[in-house]
Amino acid sequence: MTPQTEIPTPRYTLNCRMSQEAAALERLCQVVRIRGFRIARMAVETAGEHLDIALTLEGTRPIAMLQSQLEKLHTVAEVALGAPAVARSRSA
Repeated sequence: MTPQTEIPTPRYTLNCRMSQEAAALERLCQVVRIRGFRIARMAVETAGEHLDIALTLEGTRPIAMLQSQLEKLHTVAEVALGAPAVARSRSA
């Protein structure tokens, strides 16, 4: 049996502000999934008429592509790439 080393999946942090609207959060999650990312962590806070969302994502595709797609959603006011998240080994 040969040991296999697991290549860590890149992790990214995105901070997003969007209008509170029916199904807006669902659309955001759908775009994340369709663009090939997995949500590892998500924190949502209400700020007046907006939602402030902190996402930790895993994926091998370019994060700039996802950021661009999220900015096209009519409910999204702002998307900012945060500091790179530290990838944790799943075998630890």
